[in-house]
Amino acid sequence: MTAKPEPTAPITQDVMTIPRKMPEGPKNLVGLTRAKLRDALIEVGTPEKQAKMRANQLWQWIYHWGVRDFAQMTNLAKDYRAKLAANFVVEVPEVVSKQVSEDGTRKYLVRIAGGHEVEVVYIPETDRGTLCISSQVGCTLTCSFCHTGTQKLVRNLTAAEIVGQIMMARDDLEEWPEPGVGTGENGPRLLSNIVLMGMGEPLYNFDNVRDAMKIAMDGEGIALSRRRITLSTSGVVPEIAKCAEEIGCLMAVSFHATDDETRNKLVPINKRWNIEALLDALREYPRLSNSERITFEYVMLKDVNDSDEDARRLVKLIKGIPAKINLIPFNEWPGSPYTRSSWNRIRKFADIIHNAGYASPIRTPRGEDIMAACGQLKSATERARKSRAQIEAETGAP
Repeated sequence: MTAKPEPTAPITQDVMTIPRKMPEGPKNLVGLTRAKLRDALIEVGTPEKQAKMRANQLWQWIYHWGVRDFAQMTNLAKDYRAKLAANFVVEVPEVVSKQVSEDGTRKYLVRIAGGHEVEVVYIPETDRGTLCISSQVGCTLTCSFCHTGTQKLVRNLTAAEIVGQIMMARDDLEEWPEPGVGTGENGPRLLSNIVLMGMGEPLYNFDNVRDAMKIAMDGEGIALSRRRITLSTSGVVPEIAKCAEEIGCLMAVSFHATDDETRNKLVPINKRWNIEALLDALREYPRLSNSERITFEYVMLKDVNDSDEDARRLVKLIKGIPAKINLIPFNEWPGSPYTRSSWNRIRKFADIIHNAGYASPIRTPRGEDIMAACGQLKSATERARKSRAQIEAETGAP
């Protein structure tokens, strides 16, 4: 008899995570899809004919009004509320600390199951408020310019821990509407945009990220448009089309270099899926997801990737892709092996791209005084464990 071939592991299992035992006790309803929420209610004795209606009621209480106490869910019978309280909880990550920058940026250190910690950043702007959320504890990609990359991957976050970051921030912003009030009736939303640009590579935790973003986009809950959510990837090519089909949010890519030799050093995943393979996948993304354009993130590193030649090569590479290029002044961190390009150099680089017909905004650094800027996130406990010498050794800094 011919032996059956071993099944190929999905790309999201390409990253080894430390096995963990889920905490015992009541089940957390946060992070469950509508179908899983319905199944959970049936498991505790809710009649199947009522389960969909009950799931819808709970969904609105949890995600539209932000209610955590079953006793306050007044359109449910008292005995049913007691049954829910005996079997379930509605929990979000615990805020360990909050820092507020001089520019109003808020950085939260939050604790999740197992005592692990991740960082979440809220950036207020005149016309919107953007929350930068994490998808993993640590990161496996070891991008040499990124502080988070010096913290080894511990594990993927669950869907509950991902969407829970959004709920935690709405708590802090006091943005949940009163029961019976619509989301948009209190004026412009303080938390209007989500970016998956915190700790970790979102496409290496695809299923949990997808489920969490589906919850965030659901019109009867947090109700953020898919165009208000941007997922940033370093270039996990096989998952890009899947992201378009199953999430459909906007896509950003951590590009940062215009030749494979340089990108191999800055973004080591390029050794597996090079620039050509990445760009081929990105050309299809706007069509598959109905997204307007791809955002190319490009960190400006002095004498590494900031020449006029790099700018012209970048324009040539992205030809045919609906795109904008976000130029990010490098945010330095202790032991970093790079320095920020001068403002004159960044502006000249931006002019070349702009003159070629692409939007080339220069991102204003936010939250630098509290280490909340792009590429600076790292859990405080992990940061405290390491000396400057250790960080420099890991990054190859001179």
